[in-house]
Amino acid sequence: MQLLLLLAVFVIATCGLIYELVAGTLASYLLGDSVTQFSTIIGVYLFSMGVGAFLSRYFTRNLLRWFIQIELMVGMIGGFSAPLLFILFPVASSFRLILYALVFFTGTLVGLEIPLLMRILKDKVEFKELVSRVFTFDYIGALLAALIFPLLLVPHLGLIRTSLFFGILNVLVGFFLAMQFGKEIRRISAVKATAILILITQLVAFVFSERILNYSETLTYNDHVIFATSSPYQRIVLTKNKRELRLFLNGNLQFSSADEYRYHEALIHPGLQALQQPRQVLVLGGGDGLAVREILKYPSVTSVTLVDLDEKMTQLFSSNSILMELNQGSLKNAKVKVLNEDAFMFLKNNSTKYDFIVIDFPDPSNFSIGKLYSNTFYRLLQKALADSGVAVIQSTSPYVAPKSFWCIDETIRSVGFHTAPYHNLVPSFGEWGYILAFKRPSYTVPVSWLPGLKFLSSDIAQQMFVFPQDMRTKQPLAVNKLNNQVLVNYFEEEWNAYLE
Repeated sequence: MQLLLLLAVFVIATCGLIYELVAGTLASYLLGDSVTQFSTIIGVYLFSMGVGAFLSRYFTRNLLRWFIQIELMVGMIGGFSAPLLFILFPVASSFRLILYALVFFTGTLVGLEIPLLMRILKDKVEFKELVSRVFTFDYIGALLAALIFPLLLVPHLGLIRTSLFFGILNVLVGFFLAMQFGKEIRRISAVKATAILILITQLVAFVFSERILNYSETLTYNDHVIFATSSPYQRIVLTKNKRELRLFLNGNLQFSSADEYRYHEALIHPGLQALQQPRQVLVLGGGDGLAVREILKYPSVTSVTLVDLDEKMTQLFSSNSILMELNQGSLKNAKVKVLNEDAFMFLKNNSTKYDFIVIDFPDPSNFSIGKLYSNTFYRLLQKALADSGVAVIQSTSPYVAPKSFWCIDETIRSVGFHTAPYHNLVPSFGEWGYILAFKRPSYTVPVSWLPGLKFLSSDIAQQMFVFPQDMRTKQPLAVNKLNNQVLVNYFEEEWNAYLE
């Protein structure tokens, strides 16, 4: 009995931490700002475990039966948490309340487990041995969960199957204990029947998990979902209607085929056209190949290095016929070299000088992306840029988030760059901002432009460098540093106020 119950501790500790990690990851996927989401999820989870430990004092009889029933409840609530949250996110007006309620109930039940188990074993094991063994198995299980979650579970199972898989494990623990100690527990047949019913339901949900996720996405997006997949870094979704194709990453629109040319022409040509015979180009982010498409319009360019963390993104946009038609097969061009690695580390280890550098990262909505807008990152950028070179940084909307936009400008200038901020209208996004950075204090808007551009012209380009008063801020802005990430706070404050 001792060994079986201690093995149960190992399994339930692993399951308990997995539910916590699933909730934190899912919240960061759906709500953004991974630091805030994980901090609040962990805080609520630990608090609720304390509530469970406190409530355990009121369980005085039939402790083994209660322990088995709690295992079944933990397995059911924790196991179904991810599919339930994915389905409710697009339709529930109080999603955060539902999220934290699930975390609280799961944590409370998990907090009941160890105190009840220790009371079950107290007459069978010396107290100091009991404490030592129970917590040893508990912490080993937690370590296992922390290791396998990012390395194996999320990349290969995804969040829905991960939560269901460990829910099944929890229920199996309860069912196995019911089978082993059935003679000691009254009305055990009802407990067994409940366990079997939960197991069958979870196995069916596990098999059809992809359909569950697809259904939730049909509720989230207005258009038909034609492709969806999960990478270790993000959820990639493509939607299509009669007019346009749209790419969403973690629910955030990245481009619309109807007007992406406005964004990418504005991103690339004002900087690249100002250079005399640019040869070596670096693109950080931009795994869709659309920026590279524009770069390849310059015959003088001999090599383009694209660095994007997500291999699934670059594979998708270099193999799907619809997407390759959109980016004109740019990622398959002989001049283009694709590297799937972290842009920060790439720049840190880089020794090449580039004539033109494009920084096309997602907006700084969380701290993991905010580091790519920090003064530390821009110092690395400065080392990689040729003396006569130009860099361009996509810099969110100066209309919706002027503090964020000008904070990026302030941060770039803080490391010694000269800057030329500009903006243009992209109908899918509204007014969007960019910043040119160069080492020499001179930039002149090009007069002549490449033939065949859909959007840019001399008159349009001149207007892009003029900012009306509602795109400026009089407030002094801090430099975005790794140790303060003030930009993320500006960004959240401004975009949340706009979306409300």
